[in-house]
Amino acid sequence: MYIDIGDIARMGERSVEELERLVEYMACNLVDDPDSVSVSSSKRGQLITIHLSVPSDEMGKVIGRQGRIARSMRTLLNIAASRRGVRASLDIDD
Repeated sequence: MYIDIGDIARMGERSVEELERLVEYMACNLVDDPDSVSVSSSKRGQLITIHLSVPSDEMGKVIGRQGRIARSMRTLLNIAASRRGVRASLDIDD
């Protein structure tokens, strides 16, 4: 069986985009102004770090009481990432 390195790289890029869209979807449904949500990512080996930026007045809606919503978002992100064979973390910034 022949595996092209370029195919693997494209699969990795597609995984990053899918994980970014997942985080953006979750965040946009939590805040009042979905246009203010910004998602970016960085990749280091098998670890993908998703950076979520929301306005400071919307931060409580994304974090939740005692961090429950943020913890749930991280759990869903980790499940989605493991299904794609990568590890992911979520950083929430204002």
